[in-house]
Amino acid sequence: MKRNQPRITIGKKLRILLLFSISLFCIGYSGYSQSKVSKIFNKIFNDTTSIEKSKWIAYPTLSYAPETSWEIGVASALVYYAKNDTLNRLSEASGFSFITLQGQYGAHFEHALYSDKNKWFALGKLKFQSYPLSYYGIGPDISGDELAVANANFILIRERFLRNVKGHWYLGAEIDYERLSNVSFDWLQDQPSAGTILGENGYSNLGLGLGLIYDNRHNVLNVRHGFLSEIGCLFNEPAWGSTNKLRTIFIDNRAFFKVTDKNVLGFQMIGQFSKGEVPFNQLSMIGGETIMRGYYLGKYRDKNLLALQTEHRWLPFKFSKRIGGAVFAGVGSVSPNLDFKKLFWSAGGGLRVLIFPKRDIFTRVDVGFTPDGPGFYMYIGEAF
Repeated sequence: MKRNQPRITIGKKLRILLLFSISLFCIGYSGYSQSKVSKIFNKIFNDTTSIEKSKWIAYPTLSYAPETSWEIGVASALVYYAKNDTLNRLSEASGFSFITLQGQYGAHFEHALYSDKNKWFALGKLKFQSYPLSYYGIGPDISGDELAVANANFILIRERFLRNVKGHWYLGAEIDYERLSNVSFDWLQDQPSAGTILGENGYSNLGLGLGLIYDNRHNVLNVRHGFLSEIGCLFNEPAWGSTNKLRTIFIDNRAFFKVTDKNVLGFQMIGQFSKGEVPFNQLSMIGGETIMRGYYLGKYRDKNLLALQTEHRWLPFKFSKRIGGAVFAGVGSVSPNLDFKKLFWSAGGGLRVLIFPKRDIFTRVDVGFTPDGPGFYMYIGEAF
């Protein structure tokens, strides 16, 4: 059965075009205020500011997907050193906002911020979207056919506030808030009986917990050598306003080795393990722009996830000062009971373009291949 596409009114189209025009005007005005286009180009792309000064970049994006039609957006990134001291770790904040010709919209923001002398570390993300969420079922043994599209408004706020306790060790609070509202399922297959999908009527869950991190990376957007190891535990309780009662443990281990001055080999093992009443959109998911690239994020979902990936980066190639590349491969699975009997794989590669030479920051364009087909990604900074 074919999905009914949302009807686009003239008013909605005008609002979309107006928002996009405002976005372009803001970018254009920032360039016009410098009076010379060449000066702006040189300042942004040749990184002429001194290394200790903050640096900001923004640019329009355009993409296409069957669920969204044409997607128009604006991406931006800010990098800086606390108190302009390059002995501190490089802090970064990035954002991406978009609208589509189907009337969908959203915004994503991420940050990794270090205080002076790296005493405090704030790591988090904010995501809002009014967007269709494709639903394929739960577990590793789904048929692979899309069962439904859940149209909904989604808000995610995830933050870690950590204090350096000794050496490269950080300890602190973790906060996770997720809300799914105005949910309506558009079923493409036979509709199951009502109430079979936890969270199908929406939810609002607040998770509170603790996190312990070992982190000796100097540049989180492009790690040449270093280690990150994180373990966190979150508790969602009705006592503090959560719809569902559940607990989740996160682990994230990363290691980076400098093969040569321009070659880096990276490894990552990531896990997410939940117990209790876990709504369908809060389950552990394979896919997306960071882990198991190539899979639709959430096609495979369950209470537990374990995945590993490796990546070899040329930053940049020997024949270029600005152009590099990477190849990557990963394997992972989801499971209701930690057996992980069925494994999924992904592999691919991409280009790297050095946008901030003095800060060693690249933008990436990746394509990931899976048995389901390819996935394309464009972001500032590496996947992990």
